[in-house]
Amino acid sequence: MNEKQTILLVDDSDDDLSLMKHACSAAHFKASLKTVNNGEEAIAYLKGDGVFANRDKYPLPSVMLLDLNMPKVNGFGVLTWVRTQPVLKRLSIIILTASSRPDDVERAFDLGANSYLVKPATMAALIAMICCLRDWLEYNHFPPLTEAMKRTPQFRLEDSSRKE
Repeated sequence: MNEKQTILLVDDSDDDLSLMKHACSAAHFKASLKTVNNGEEAIAYLKGDGVFANRDKYPLPSVMLLDLNMPKVNGFGVLTWVRTQPVLKRLSIIILTASSRPDDVERAFDLGANSYLVKPATMAALIAMICCLRDWLEYNHFPPLTEAMKRTPQFRLEDSSRKE
């Protein structure tokens, strides 16, 4: 796995963020894990706005792990916004949520999610899931989003986020 890969974890629960960090450590997850606490921050991170302007410190991710039920802009809103951004069209988005509702699964895929995972109930199961993710990242090849930005001189991320 390319240890320079960045994974963006978007979740409003401090407890879930802490559990994910612990599971990543236990799974010997080598990718850089960046976290934000809501959909509004996720969009700012991807746009490189405000505190996220330094791309050396906050590089574009290879994969985004996205919770659905969040304040401000929910996961569906983030997913909708990302899929309207030409430079981000290749970003792999994995929904990671507590919801197993079939309607949520269908809506997430209709909006462009690449995968849908339900948060496991135990730490052991979460670590096992992260081990699978780690192994998948090792074998998968991702197009560098920064290269797409360089090839698109008029690159500009639109501010079309909407609260849903």
